[in-house]
Amino acid sequence: MQFVSPTKGNMSLEEVARDILHFYEEMPDHQYRLIVGSDSQPRSARHATLFVTAIVIHRVGKGARFYFLKRPYKKALGLKQRIFMEASYALEVVQELESELAKHGNRLPIEIHLDIGEEGETKTLIKDVMGWITQSGYVARIKPDSFGASKVADRYTKS
Repeated sequence: MQFVSPTKGNMSLEEVARDILHFYEEMPDHQYRLIVGSDSQPRSARHATLFVTAIVIHRVGKGARFYFLKRPYKKALGLKQRIFMEASYALEVVQELESELAKHGNRLPIEIHLDIGEEGETKTLIKDVMGWITQSGYVARIKPDSFGASKVADRYTKS
């Protein structure tokens, strides 16, 4: 997996994990939120759907760093399929990130941000997707509290 940091460029997941821990160690007494969120956007015929997964380390009240991974998918997908793939990609990254962080002796709790909410077409998917994430052992957030997906990842589905 090749992530992009807006300030540091291309990074492996191992490098992302080390950077997250370095950011944390700069001010360990502060409150942190470690977030993974995914979003998708229908695209051109060549890459019919673009998925973006973002990792955000938020030092509450003191800034944040983020990294993103773009994944083109060659088929057009319906909304339900896209939402479940977004959740699947987020879960995959969370599990890999936890593994990398554990290698360095640290385990920050991770929340998963989903690009679904009570407004719009996705409201019928909330129960199923939230259930899947929570049954997998993670805290799930939906709009308007899911900025990792609805703001950070969303921004890079359009570029």
